[in-house]
Amino acid sequence: MIKMENIHKAFAANKVLTGVDFTLNDSSIHALMGENGAGKSTLMKILSGIHLKDQGQITRDGSDIEYNNLKDAEKDGIIFIHQELNIWPELTVLENLFIGNEETKFGLLNSRVMKKKATEVFERLNFKIDLKKRAGDCSVGQQQMIEIAKALMMNTKVLIMDEPTAALTDREIDVLFEIIEELRESGVSIIYISHRMEEIFKISDEITVLRDGRSVLYEKTNETNYETLVRAMVGRDLEDQFPDRSNTKVNEDILKVSNLSNKKHNVNNISFSLKKGEILGFAGLMGAGRTEIMRALFGVDPGDKTVEIENENVSIKSPVDAIKNGLGFITENRKSEGLILDFNLVDNLTLPSIKSFSNFGFMKRKDEREYTDLMIKRLNIKTGKNSVMTELSGGNQQKVVIGKWIGSQPKILILDEPTRGIDVGAKREIYYLINELTERGMSIILISSELPEIIGLSDRVAVMFEGKLTGILDRNEIDQENIMTLATGGQINEKTHTK
Repeated sequence: MIKMENIHKAFAANKVLTGVDFTLNDSSIHALMGENGAGKSTLMKILSGIHLKDQGQITRDGSDIEYNNLKDAEKDGIIFIHQELNIWPELTVLENLFIGNEETKFGLLNSRVMKKKATEVFERLNFKIDLKKRAGDCSVGQQQMIEIAKALMMNTKVLIMDEPTAALTDREIDVLFEIIEELRESGVSIIYISHRMEEIFKISDEITVLRDGRSVLYEKTNETNYETLVRAMVGRDLEDQFPDRSNTKVNEDILKVSNLSNKKHNVNNISFSLKKGEILGFAGLMGAGRTEIMRALFGVDPGDKTVEIENENVSIKSPVDAIKNGLGFITENRKSEGLILDFNLVDNLTLPSIKSFSNFGFMKRKDEREYTDLMIKRLNIKTGKNSVMTELSGGNQQKVVIGKWIGSQPKILILDEPTRGIDVGAKREIYYLINELTERGMSIILISSELPEIIGLSDRVAVMFEGKLTGILDRNEIDQENIMTLATGGQINEKTHTK
């Protein structure tokens, strides 16, 4: 049993934790919940030795503990899988798995043993990946599975998982849950941080909710409900999680993409259209090619394609070309592609639309500050204007990425996992913001691994399977069964819906 009592932590004048109590029982799965910035990750960083507490007491089986660094905690069996993945992009998958814990023989690396162990753990996860692949070339979902595999190879007694399923598909989540159950049965205690309510009720035994740096609720999972947890997290009731789009009318095409291919990523002859004011969802299992299509469309990756915007052929060979033609792209990897982590909030928010904040080569700082204040209020970003990105929680970083593209006012906005790692209250805010943008005439392409999100927001859904577009579902055809049928290579009513 681990008990954390009256834990306080501040960074300069920013009080993050102001009296948190948390108890982890033996061989249990304890869900830790709360809005972005509530203090969940900070509390776990204190437990795992990354930060030192300012005040309070931590005991393990009645004895005081405090780790000075992450390595000390890991030696004692406390393993932390972070939301922001600690991947070395230039190293291979195999090297990432064993970095700092290499297998040696006579002072030399024992590659045979490491490959054997790696193969065994990935087989246990029912996950296939080339061990020689450069980790930086792996998708976010693949990188997440590497981190999970790394944790499974350690002598784990307490496993902390911060949004472990944010980039995984339903099939991979099911496998992960089986592994979690196995770990609990073998005596491992698990702290599970997630904003996905359905996961919390499926996997956890107990729940603690933090709000504004304090613990405000503890419940046995089978003794509480969705409404109680939401009220504890946000301090109010939430109604209508998704906006009503049943009366949304979309007509003329604003975007036509024909014969898009990217042989490197096994994407072949993709054709689709997007209508003005429409939300077109892209669904599929991990590795199906959804992100690869959008990267090729936006000019991030090379690829053959024919693109028409408002009935005119355009050439998009780079992101600069895409932005000039009215496209914006919120990437799934906010840490390395969506933000400049050493820059402050103002600079990140205004970067894509910097020309609109300048006059004869001079920055209009007043306009920048006013826009930043508007986005902080509109997106409920919990931080100061001068904060650098590394000081923000993962969810607040994601809000900044969304805010910076809104400022550039694109005609077409591509959203790749826009609510990854974001709490239930903030998700609702973003859903209604997306709806508001389409009402103003913006067109949205939405990629999401969360089927409720795809179903709740999309006017049509394009479904991918192994680099091919297997069908496009109209609003009256959108449901989980139809999406999963197409996502696994099947057909609906003996034909594939392509439009």
